[in-house]
Amino acid sequence: MEDRFQRLTEQLLAVNSNITVSQARTWVESLWEDFETTRAKGGWSYQGQDQTEKIVTKWISQYGPFLHKYNPSKEKFSHLNKDDERKH
Repeated sequence: MEDRFQRLTEQLLAVNSNITVSQARTWVESLWEDFETTRAKGGWSYQGQDQTEKIVTKWISQYGPFLHKYNPSKEKFSHLNKDDERKH
């Protein structure tokens, strides 16, 4: 699992130089969890980590370049763009 998160974090950093390594990792973990939670709540069968990685990879390519512009309106997501270190 760590290898998957590391690979996805590197993919995100490759498309968005405006976020830190820590922010990228947080985004990857949040996207991963969101996808799996949403599928479970929707009653869909679990299709494994490969499917989740495929979807998160797609989201990174579509939305990754813009994630640093995300301005959360809910406290639950306020940590996503917290600037806690230097940019990569």
